[in-house]
Parts: sequence; C-alpha cells; structure tokens
Amino acid sequence: MTDAQETAAHLRTTTGGGPPDEEVSSDGLPVPLLEPREGIPPVVADAESLAEVVAAFAAGTGPVAVDAERASGYRYGQRAYLVQLRREGAGSALIDPVGCPDLSSLGEALSGTEWILHAATQDLPCLREIGMAPTSLFDTELAGRLAGFPRVGLGAMVESVLGYTLEKGHSAVDWSTRPLPEPWLRYAALDVELLVDLRDALEKELDRQGKLDWAHQEFDAIAAAPPAPPRKDPWRRTSGMHKVRRRRQMAVVRELWESRDRIAQRRDVSPGKVLGDAAIVEAALAMPLNASALSALPGYGQRMGRRQLEQWMAAVDRAKALPENELPQPGATPAGPPPPRSWADKDPAAAARLSAARAAVMALAEGLNLPQENLITPDTVRRLCWEPPQRLDADSVSAALAAHGARTWQIEQVTPALVEALAATD
Repeated sequence: MTDAQETAAHLRTTTGGGPPDEEVSSDGLPVPLLEPREGIPPVVADAESLAEVVAAFAAGTGPVAVDAERASGYRYGQRAYLVQLRREGAGSALIDPVGCPDLSSLGEALSGTEWILHAATQDLPCLREIGMAPTSLFDTELAGRLAGFPRVGLGAMVESVLGYTLEKGHSAVDWSTRPLPEPWLRYAALDVELLVDLRDALEKELDRQGKLDWAHQEFDAIAAAPPAPPRKDPWRRTSGMHKVRRRRQMAVVRELWESRDRIAQRRDVSPGKVLGDAAIVEAALAMPLNASALSALPGYGQRMGRRQLEQWMAAVDRAKALPENELPQPGATPAGPPPPRSWADKDPAAAARLSAARAAVMALAEGLNLPQENLITPDTVRRLCWEPPQRLDADSVSAALAAHGARTWQIEQVTPALVEALAATD
C-alpha cells in the first residue's frame, strides 16, 4: 500500500468519508462503486429547482466538488450539457445547462468556496460560459501528478488512493441527448461522489511530501488565468496540413474549413461529422476540376449527395479564383526559439545548453518524483537555453524563468541545477 493509500484509508476510518466502511474489501481489492450515497439526484432543469439547489449549496460546508460533461465529437463547440456538484450538507446535484443556461447565481453562491475539479483546465472554459468560475480550486489530477502517481485519470486515482472503482463506460457518450438515460446520470453523479475524499487524501500526501505549497501555487495560477484568446487562423490546425505546401492549396484548405465550420455551427454538430480533415487536405492537394473529380477523392464517396459535392466544389472554386494578393501566406514563424531539431545547425552552443539543461531537469524531476513538464515546462527550458541571460548566476536565471511564467516553487527548485548546467557549457 502506498503512502497515499494509507492516508486515504485513515481518512475513511476517521472521518467517515467515502462509502460505508463495511463495503471496503477485506482482501485489499478495489470495490466497485455502483450507486451514489443518496441515490441518483433528479436533474435540475427549471428556475425553481435551480433556486433550491443554490440555497442548499450556499448553506453547505467545506469545499464543493464540480464536474461537467460535454458532447465533444457530437456537437459544435465545447458547451456543458450537464453539471454535477457535491458538497457536505447539500448532497449531490445534477443540473441541465440546456434548461438552466445561466448558473451565475450558483457561481455567486459558491464564491469564496474551494472548488474541487479533476483536470480543471478542461472544464473551466465551459463552466465560465454558463456563469461559473472558481475563486480558488483544488485540481485532483494535477495533485496526482505532483504527488508522483503514474496514472492520474479520475478512475485510476479513485482506485489507487481510495480503493474504489468507478464505471467509466459513459465518458464519451453524446451528453446532449435528452432525456439522459439513467445509467448515464448514475455515472455522472458518481464522478463527484468521492472528489472531496480524494482531495483530502491527496492534500495529506502532498503535505507529507513537502509539495502542498507547490500545488497551491499551481491551483492559484489556474484559477487566475484569463480565458484563452481565440485562435488566429484556426484552419491552419487542420490535421495533415503539413502536406499542403502551395499557397493556392492553402486557400482551398481555408475555404473548405470555413465552409465546414459555418455548416457545423448552423447544424450544431461536430465539424468532423460534416467533413473530415483528411478530406479537406485531399481536395487541397488534388485541386479537382469539377464535382465529378472531387467525388473520386477519399472522403467524398458514394454516400455524399450531389448537392453536398457541389457545395464543397464551390469552396474549391472560390479558392482557385482568388487573386494572388489574397492567398494565405505561409504560416508565420512561431514566437520563440526554432524547433530543437534545427539547433545543432543554427546554434551549436544553444544545442549544447539545451542538452545539458534537459538532462539536469530530468534528473531533478526523477529525484522529486514528478513529471518533468510539471517541474518546469519544456518551452520555458528551450527559451532559456536559446537566449540565456548574459550572467549565468542564480538571480539572472531566476529572473528569466519568472519572465517566462514559471511559478515561484519551480524557480526555487530548478534554478541551481540550470545554472550549473548552463555554466558547464559556457
């Protein structure tokens, strides 16, 4: 049994957290968690029921477990189609954001309360859209990474730390389905059933390892981070785009991508269900002369109707008709250093610095029992090595790391090793 499991076992027996102790397997095997403690809560889908939930959770105590389900791969965008919550004194709640699209009253009621989420950065954007944003949070997935757990999915964490297995068969279903089937609702309620217990166990484990302050700095950074800005030229992220070299072909990708996006948004379906990325790239490379030629390409086969073919062919024709000065330019060089594979030719000294810095970070991360990317991001290491400070001392390296967004705990941990590594190659 790991230290984290011992902590969790002690938590269950001393605080009554988790399912009743008599359900815990005596042979040490994980126990399936089949039903929420108070049963499946009713789905809240009207203003009156929402007001009752808001009052109950405002009167609750301690942190609140929060989760959201999206319909990725089925619907356009990343909106939430179910929100799950659990708090001591309030029990669990399932809220339908389709029937209750504005949850700002709930967000206000929970202001100042610590939110517990698993992989918070995945759920926060869709929660913000409906008026919910935490002022403080505890991310159980990130906590697991910092504590050194090899598997940090929710099911794996609940099993390894608390000794229970969660049924995960409904994670990729179409959550926009109405009404939601009972097995899906059971699954959703169970996702927040043990988050408070998991949080408490991980807090104790992080404290034991001397990493609790590190975790709090990471959590604060997530809670304070502004929403990501819209992507510039999102069509450039089409899968397989690296095959497209000529500007006229890029214009075809852009026209097809933008046409697909408009259709997907209008129909509220995933863009990939309208036209696959591979089909877009195939058309760009082939530059078909007409709809018949287009129909012979992969992705435009027999199941596609004539009207659809003509629609996509019209997009190709628009790209063909563009004057040269309206064709897209090759992708702008990303800000920051070039890809590391080119460093040996462009700047051998920088390549040597990067090799030494990577080795130092790897050794330090192994000693601290956490992933390298959580100790310090690879991008930060690359930027430091490509343009190091003039003086390779602790103050200068620390300032450079801070300028690249490193947290205080990261700077404290990696600065001595990086100074040594960079100085050795100077």
